[in-house]
Amino acid sequence: MTIQFKERQYSEKSAAWLEQSGTHPVLAKLFAARGVEKPEELLLELKNLIPPAQLKNCESAAKYLADAIEAGKKLLIVADYDCDGATACAVGLKGLKALGAPWNINIDYFVPNRFTLGYGLTPEVVDLVASLSEKPDILITVDNGIASVAGVERAQQLGIEVLVTDHHLPADQLPKAAWIVNPNQPDCTFPSKALAGVGVMFYLLIALRAEFRARGAFSAETQPRLENLLDLVALGTVADVASLDRNNRILVANGIKRIKSGQMQAGIRALYIAAGKDPNRASSFDLGFTLGPRLNAAGRLADMSLGIQCLLSDSPEDALRLAHELDRMNRERRTIEAGMQETALASLVDIQVGDQATLCMANETWHQGVIGIVASRLKEKFHRPTLIFAPGEESGQAVLKGSGRSIQGFHLRDALDLVSKKHPNLILKFGGHAMAAGLTIEEDSFEEFKACFEEVAQSLMTPEVLQRQLAHDGRLDPEFIDPELGTILANEVWGQGFPAPVFVGEFEVLTQTLIQEKHLRVQLKAINSNGSSHPKAFNGIWFSRNATLPNPAKLAYRVVTDHYQGVARAQLHIEALDDPL
Repeated sequence: MTIQFKERQYSEKSAAWLEQSGTHPVLAKLFAARGVEKPEELLLELKNLIPPAQLKNCESAAKYLADAIEAGKKLLIVADYDCDGATACAVGLKGLKALGAPWNINIDYFVPNRFTLGYGLTPEVVDLVASLSEKPDILITVDNGIASVAGVERAQQLGIEVLVTDHHLPADQLPKAAWIVNPNQPDCTFPSKALAGVGVMFYLLIALRAEFRARGAFSAETQPRLENLLDLVALGTVADVASLDRNNRILVANGIKRIKSGQMQAGIRALYIAAGKDPNRASSFDLGFTLGPRLNAAGRLADMSLGIQCLLSDSPEDALRLAHELDRMNRERRTIEAGMQETALASLVDIQVGDQATLCMANETWHQGVIGIVASRLKEKFHRPTLIFAPGEESGQAVLKGSGRSIQGFHLRDALDLVSKKHPNLILKFGGHAMAAGLTIEEDSFEEFKACFEEVAQSLMTPEVLQRQLAHDGRLDPEFIDPELGTILANEVWGQGFPAPVFVGEFEVLTQTLIQEKHLRVQLKAINSNGSSHPKAFNGIWFSRNATLPNPAKLAYRVVTDHYQGVARAQLHIEALDDPL
């Protein structure tokens, strides 16, 4: 499939203002293209965070928690099984233990097994925690709970109160919890709707610390240092692909800063060691693609308790042992995923994907925990909304559990809603948002659902939506391509909603060599606008490409600083070829 190159637009006025304030000229244009208008928007100190007072119910929930802690009530955190849920649980447990230490706080956590108990605070989960030897007085949900109407009702029946902290979109009916802290709940005017679950929990802790200060429990000098938890906040925010608006960039930037300076949790350090990565060069890329998958592997294949134990551990030895186990599980996850992907691709050999608007596949041998990743991989490969199904069980009935990933311009959750309205009872349950969703259907309904989903997608999508596009930041003056720029770019926080820069240019291809039969290494010279070649040659690599380039070639690339034998060199990481043929 050809890729349509599309340059990001930016305000020249904003770029000039940023550059005049001392911002590197390349960064000034990049920031302006990502919506930064004023130099002060680049200030990412913690003092620039939006105050907790603006987050609906945050201060009231903090007072409620302070009363509960002083009264010696038993608290239980109910976590989610992904990286955001795991980090939110660790932040909540560590933060509440520190703040509640003077009262010998009674707190623990519970993470439901996704395969047997499903998602969120269900009535089954409530019944299970109520049967514990020490029944909790208050349940605190992290990264879940906003949809747990029945679960909260069951808790109330059993005399257990619930405090919901979540960030997901609510349904028409809210749970009748003691308090709900969620920037996306009705009537919440918090300016950043992109807080991850871990960010919401961190905000609640900030408010609780202020409440205890007001009660005289701590002074500004003696209060617990919640900033020590920012490495966990950064990891959960990036791994959950939360949009990096300014508020989230403040949280992530300060978390990465702590990791680079060596001020990190033992579990974070252990995950870096197990992955063979250097925390001194930490980046948002590491959090999203190195640490995050290792934590998520526990929730996908077994129980996220293993990941939470790693994050909670204060022992470097124990943390490293757990991190190595998570690394092993991640390798197992990759093997399962590769097998599923191979099976899926084999079944697509005779299908002309261009004739269909969606991909929808099921296989009785596939693993529930990996279907979301496989859907993501196939979506990237074919640029089609993709749903992958695996066998599951719902109330003793054999069902198919599906996980989907979408493309820009196609709201997956709304499409499933339309299918359910047109064909009642076809979907047993579903949920999600524009780019990702999950659903359950009956085992023998797959073919009918597949046809209905394709029909709805055909009615909603235009040929333009199905055309793969690559957003880029225009041409980069070859004089700027140097190790300094690579280092400057690596030190910035990039991610969802604030994408890493991609440049385009036309190059004379001097040499090209295949490495390990799968990576293309090249030497390039930039071609100037007047057709002449720039005198400086650049090394480049295109990972997972074994076809040679035309000469000359118009390429999309990233600028990276490569360290070889102690020498820093600029390297171009090639992303795409603009080939109209």
